[in-house]
Amino acid sequence: MTVRVLVADDQALVRAGLCGIVATTGDQSVVGQAATGAQAMEVAGLTQPDVVLMDVRMLEMDGLEATWRITASGLARVVMLTIFDLGEYVYVTLRGGAGGFLLKDAPPQDLLTAIRVVAAGEALPPRHPAADLRLRRLRDRARTAGTDPDRPGSVQRRDRPPPAHRPGNGQNPRVC
Repeated sequence: MTVRVLVADDQALVRAGLCGIVATTGDQSVVGQAATGAQAMEVAGLTQPDVVLMDVRMLEMDGLEATWRITASGLARVVMLTIFDLGEYVYVTLRGGAGGFLLKDAPPQDLLTAIRVVAAGEALPPRHPAADLRLRRLRDRARTAGTDPDRPGSVQRRDRPPPAHRPGNGQNPRVC
């Protein structure tokens, strides 16, 4: 079975590179590209990908909001990509429905593995100490409240990711 991939990044050169990496496999193919979160939602609706490779920061609608909308509607699973090594992004993307989070400096093989894992319905474990700590605390609080966050449906999902998903002053500069 071929995994259908949508690549969403505001930088054309990065999109081309990601498409090239996916093209090196025999079990994955790129079915579409998008330069904004809004385009990613539109193209996902048209192409029905299995996995969306989504940049965190994009104009018009950032990748975090687009991820929440895509996963909430059941259009596709999402692997978030960014150059920013911030635990806050890891936490927010996973709480927002993403199946995985990778830094853009990850080896190509890690990207291909992430696509396969997320397409299979599994989640990539976070590889950031700050996100690991926040997820552990969330699990502890949920268990104290009598719910099991690791069992689907036992914890109500938020309507959207927390609003404080941008580090710094809340500006969203045109940086990937």
